[in-house]
Amino acid sequence: MQNTKKLTNDLFYIGVNDRKIALFESVYPVSDGISYNSYFLNDEKTVLFDTVDKDYSIQFFENLDYLLNKKALDYLIINHLEPDHSALIKEVVKKFPNIKIVLNQKAKQMLLQFFEFDFDIEKNIQIVKEGDILETGKHKLTFVMAPMVHWPEVMVTYDLVDKILFSADAFGAFGALDGNIFDTEVDFDKKIDEYRRYYTNIVGKYGAQTQMLLNKASALEIKMICPLHGLIIKENIQKLIDLHINWANYTPEKKSVLLLYSSVYGNTQNAVEVLANKLAQKSIKDIKIFDVSRVHHSFILSKCFEYSHIVLATTTYNNDIFINMKHFIDDLVSHNLQNRTYAIIQNGSWAPTCALKIKEELEKLKGSSFIEKQICIKSTLKQEQDKELDELADEINKNLKG
Repeated sequence: MQNTKKLTNDLFYIGVNDRKIALFESVYPVSDGISYNSYFLNDEKTVLFDTVDKDYSIQFFENLDYLLNKKALDYLIINHLEPDHSALIKEVVKKFPNIKIVLNQKAKQMLLQFFEFDFDIEKNIQIVKEGDILETGKHKLTFVMAPMVHWPEVMVTYDLVDKILFSADAFGAFGALDGNIFDTEVDFDKKIDEYRRYYTNIVGKYGAQTQMLLNKASALEIKMICPLHGLIIKENIQKLIDLHINWANYTPEKKSVLLLYSSVYGNTQNAVEVLANKLAQKSIKDIKIFDVSRVHHSFILSKCFEYSHIVLATTTYNNDIFINMKHFIDDLVSHNLQNRTYAIIQNGSWAPTCALKIKEELEKLKGSSFIEKQICIKSTLKQEQDKELDELADEINKNLKG
């Protein structure tokens, strides 16, 4: 049975929800699942915007066939070739052999990497460049290249008539859609954490490239954003764009302290708890603590993009950074977080050496600065080190308010 939703007089949502998936891209926990969004434009020429994951082909084609109502499909626009959006291209072409696949030159190259066609696909391909216009009847669609947001072939499509941006993976979020597919139908502010987690983990490394796309988008009048994951945005367009500007520029949303630790026997955790208490006594609000060994890195990375000051506390392990903290720092560096202030607490029973190695890794990130005061614990926090923690709290507070 079909499951579609009308967005405008001519545009329909034909996406699907994956509620079985546990790890998106085999990495990111998605307890609420994820949506694979696809759109259908019913004009003089019919247009499909991207497809969906192959596991949902039956529902997808039921939706498409219902809306076509025995008409032919004229165009398939490919904004992004990642398989959760492109898996059904081959089946679409077989079903509609005269269809034109609209994509850019880089996407064509990658299309032939992903699929082996047992027919001449070249006759179906229509290459577009930035600024080209595809007229479908009432509607005029133009194309904006968005390389590395977050793959090199990405483009977005803009309807010049209805002012709708089909934004590929940009402006997306984790989470399936629960019947309410518009931002106006939910408490959007409660969704922002998952927008941030999606952006920072999927796109976050490519801030400069995202800024280029945002600059292009700012020149457009946008009345609706139709992403490939998450809600369709009508009311919160500027709020979402502003958030992405902050994230792309690595500008913290929150001037507060995020404390991250790994602790084998609880002694490093104790130091973090004491420090958090001292920071709170200085009227610092919204302090947050995470154990990097217990909380998935994707959630912690999202918070690192949100917070201005980050404390890293861990033990020396095999003369290196404790393995779970080391993995997290590797992840942080690979996602290119910039413009943050760090404080370091190290622990070690006989050779505490991890602080220097942590600092060396974080110095790879542009705009990193460091609180001069460091704490070195020898196995357990001693009473006489209470003064050191006071000094560290003072320095963090001074830096935060300065």
